[in-house]
Amino acid sequence: MAKITFFDAEPWMKPVIEKSLSKHSVQIFDECLSDKHLPKIKDTELLVVFIYSKVSKDIIKALPKLKFVATTSTGFDHIDVKACQDKKITVCNVPFYGENTVAEHAMALILSISRLIPQSVERTRSGEFSYAGLRGFDLKGKTLGVVGSGHIGLNLIRYAKAFGMDVLCFDVILNQDAVKELGFKYVPLDELLGKSDIISLHAPYNPHTHHMICKANIGKLKKGAIIINTARGGLIETEALISALDSDLVSAAGLDVLEGENALLDPGKAVQDPQSKQEDIKLLAQDYILLKHPRVFVTPHNAFNTWEAIRRILDTTLENIDAFQKGEPKNVVKLI
Repeated sequence: MAKITFFDAEPWMKPVIEKSLSKHSVQIFDECLSDKHLPKIKDTELLVVFIYSKVSKDIIKALPKLKFVATTSTGFDHIDVKACQDKKITVCNVPFYGENTVAEHAMALILSISRLIPQSVERTRSGEFSYAGLRGFDLKGKTLGVVGSGHIGLNLIRYAKAFGMDVLCFDVILNQDAVKELGFKYVPLDELLGKSDIISLHAPYNPHTHHMICKANIGKLKKGAIIINTARGGLIETEALISALDSDLVSAAGLDVLEGENALLDPGKAVQDPQSKQEDIKLLAQDYILLKHPRVFVTPHNAFNTWEAIRRILDTTLENIDAFQKGEPKNVVKLI
């Protein structure tokens, strides 16, 4: 019998988890993991978290019996994977739950911008039934630049092709079978930036992709480009994006993720916490600039959030736990 602890669990998940793991000792919390929980979970062997629970080196050190960490997400930058590997702790993720789900959200952001959906709704809600000043643009014939041709990126390419768009793609791994099937073209990142009317990011976040759009290359964008990010906030240097918006180099942005978004969950604490770095406070201020910007449309890291996707996440996480317990771990995260 293993001691398993879940964080960030929704109420409906509890009976599903307890039924699936009835032979084990299970603790379930509906909040993020923090230092205050450590005395209650010090004997935990298997830990399950979402993106807002930071599994740091200090957390790992405080859980001496820990041998497995599962994240209920594809991204795993909230987990110190190296510290886990140093202690022979297995880390697993959910790699394929939202390949259509996140791509659909990215497409929704594109359509919201191209047809001024948020502005149109707000206008009619205020009682003004007029389309003056609400002229959008067609997607047909426009060029979409997709950064990352994994499962999510390929789904977005399918949707874009259905709208009659041309598609360029950048990735370090070239999927030539997908090129033949979907009819897009791989190009270097700089070429994608310069030729795309709309750019959508679908790359994982790691040291190699940190600030892949930044001050050094954002000037290469096609004038009036639109940026969509449903991956991780750290792929874009926030200060560079704000500057590009102010100069009209970027005409609009649809963002489901922000570089300093964790602080937005409790901004008061972030500002007052003596451990907060000056850079974190700066990012929080920059995020508020984006939140209030009239040509930026921000959703609260919600791209994954459909009933179908959440159920797939939970099912895969329970499968990851079962596989680990059987000595045959799957969906194991490895450092690049």
